[in-house]
Amino acid sequence: MRFGKIEENEKTVKFNLNLKCSNCKKKVPGGMKSAIKYFKTKEFNKEIEEFQKTYLCGICRDKKRSQNKNELN
Repeated sequence: MRFGKIEENEKTVKFNLNLKCSNCKKKVPGGMKSAIKYFKTKEFNKEIEEFQKTYLCGICRDKKRSQNKNELN
């Protein structure tokens, strides 16, 4: 997954996050990528923190989508 805007031909850094689903607490792979100039900035840290708080694994995300779709019908 990418964080921040990555320009064409811009150098990137790959990193791993310790990610857990905010719903079921299942541990998931956290391979990420960001532009070097954005990596470790205040905005970057805020985005990562919010992402970790709200991250849903694929199973929980699909359940939520199904529930939202059913509520609309």
